[in-house]
Amino acid sequence: MTRIARRMFELLEPICLVTFFADECNDELAALGHRTYWDGYFASRAAPLGRVPAQVVHAAFYNFAEGEAARHIPSAWETIPPEASVAARLRGSAASVRRILGDELVGSPGLVRAADLATKAATSAPTEGRMMYAGMRTLPIPGDPVARLWHSATMLREHRGDGHIAALLSERIGGTESHVLSALDMGIHPAESFGRIHHLPKQRLAEVMDGLRERGLVDSGGRFTDSGRRTKERIETLTDELADAPYDALAPAELDGLIAELEPITAKLEAAGSR
Repeated sequence: MTRIARRMFELLEPICLVTFFADECNDELAALGHRTYWDGYFASRAAPLGRVPAQVVHAAFYNFAEGEAARHIPSAWETIPPEASVAARLRGSAASVRRILGDELVGSPGLVRAADLATKAATSAPTEGRMMYAGMRTLPIPGDPVARLWHSATMLREHRGDGHIAALLSERIGGTESHVLSALDMGIHPAESFGRIHHLPKQRLAEVMDGLRERGLVDSGGRFTDSGRRTKERIETLTDELADAPYDALAPAELDGLIAELEPITAKLEAAGSR
């Protein structure tokens, strides 16, 4: 099942990434009145949790620097209700998927079957300990197949993300540290130049790197030690294991069918860079 969880992540992630890479979602959120990309991001992604304070959003998202959530929550909701933001995210994301895939794929029986099977998986896992996934489970399932496919893929992404946070916690890796490990795993050096953290204060980045060196996870040059690489591998393995549960709901033939139907969809999205 770990192999299946990893394969499903590879197939579903390009569907989810249109929310962040394509124009339609940002345009929908801007039309509501969100002033910046990050206002729209925090307001719409956190919306399924309800009107929670910034501290809760920071805890749920996990890998943003201290204070980043508070720059957008709750101010982004003062004039724009969370319900409007999450609806705009769905409209824009579905529009991006529809545009990239084109009429032939969008109108195919295979997309409908992929949406139905992904929804069956996405609505079948336990919610205990899965804050973001539980929030997504409270939202209505869209009737439109393209919107339903994006919605279910995003539910499964949040389910996996909640498990990834648990895996990071099991290794005592904080949010910023997790970005350093990801950067090194991708071959980015120095890790401090990684786009998710390069804007942070240099003193904060130095503290993070010093802490990883003290634990023997990176060497004096800021690269993985053997221990650091093994730690990253354990995190990814546990993340895959914790992502299994939704797919237990699918019979083997259904799982094979979901993979087969997703492959041409994912290929089209990947070719476009989910933009």
